[in-house]
Amino acid sequence: MFAVRTRCLTQLGHGKDLVAKRLKHVLPDLPYDYNALEPIISAEIMQIHHQKHHATYVSNLNQAEEKTQEALAKGDIRAAIGFQGALKFNGGGHINHSIFWTTLCKDGGEPSGELLAAIKRDFGSLQNLQQKLSTASIGVQGSGWGWLGYNKAEKRLQVATCPNQDPLEPTTGLVPLFGIDVWEHAYYLQYKNVRPDYVNAIWKIVNWKNVDERFQAAK
Repeated sequence: MFAVRTRCLTQLGHGKDLVAKRLKHVLPDLPYDYNALEPIISAEIMQIHHQKHHATYVSNLNQAEEKTQEALAKGDIRAAIGFQGALKFNGGGHINHSIFWTTLCKDGGEPSGELLAAIKRDFGSLQNLQQKLSTASIGVQGSGWGWLGYNKAEKRLQVATCPNQDPLEPTTGLVPLFGIDVWEHAYYLQYKNVRPDYVNAIWKIVNWKNVDERFQAAK
C-alpha cells in the first residue's frame, strides 16, 4: 500500500442532501532533485515525467472521481460506470508513479538480509531476478510496467507485467515492491527507441532500502 498526500474537500448539502466528503489527490514531491538520477535518467526526463505526466494523471483522476460522485448523487449508475475506465487509468497512473519515484535513488546499494535471501530462494540469484524482470519489461507490448511483486498467498517473490497504467495489486493481487516504467515518456528523450538500454541501466539506481521496506510491510 502506498501513501499519498490528500486534501479533504467538504460540501454541505441542504434538506435531504448528505454531507459529501472527498479526498482530493495531489502530486507528491520527489524525494530528490530532478538531476539526482543522472546520468541514468536525465533531469529533463524526470521533470517532464513528474510535472507533466504524473501531474496529468492526478488532475484527471480528481475529475473522474468528481464526475463519478456527481453521477451517483443523481442516481445515474450508467454514467458512473462510464467513468470507471478513466478512474482505472488515471488512478493506476497515480499509484504506479507514486511507487516508482521512491524506488529510485542515486546510490541504491544492494539488497541484503531477508530480501536477498528471498531473491536467492525464488530466483536463484540477484542476477537471475534482474534478467527475468528486464526481459519481461522489455517485452511489454506498447506501454506498461514490469514489476517485482510479493505473493502473500504463496509467500514468495514474483515477476509480472501490467499493460498501460493498470496497477499491480488490484490487477494481479501481488504487492508491488519495484516497478520499471516502460512507457516511452519515461526514457525516449534519452534512450530513443532502445528500451533495453534504459531497462538494463535502471538497475544502477534501484533504492533497495525502499524495496526492502515494502517487502517487510508486505510480509
